[in-house]
Amino acid sequence: MSLGNIGNCPRCGKLYAVNPKGICPTCVAQVDEEYQRCADYLRENKQTNIYILSDETKVTVKQITQFIREGRISIADFPNIGYPCESCGTPISDGRLCKDCRDRLETGFKKALSSHDGENTQGKPGPGYYQVVSKKNNE
Repeated sequence: MSLGNIGNCPRCGKLYAVNPKGICPTCVAQVDEEYQRCADYLRENKQTNIYILSDETKVTVKQITQFIREGRISIADFPNIGYPCESCGTPISDGRLCKDCRDRLETGFKKALSSHDGENTQGKPGPGYYQVVSKKNNE
């Protein structure tokens, strides 16, 4: 086996033969068991939220969020399940950012692009701007 096929498991740190799951077989079994605990709890408690689910099953919010993103837990069936926005922590039901954070990010991008475009259209050199000067013009 070449060293390119061996890695450290991001969950436990042990060496393992790299596989499509991205974690060692022991952790795969643990994640599957955590999923089963979540699924069992959700069957009996459809009105729960992600924090109660985490407390009752002893599964991290991060892992439950991963189950949702993988499609293993469908939030369509559980109206109170939302996961935290990666920027501010507000509960959301899709994507990685809430609407306010997406809007703030989009506004920042537009502002940065417009200020960058404004520099270049006015002929002012900006970062990474080079001008070729012909030797014929300088003579």
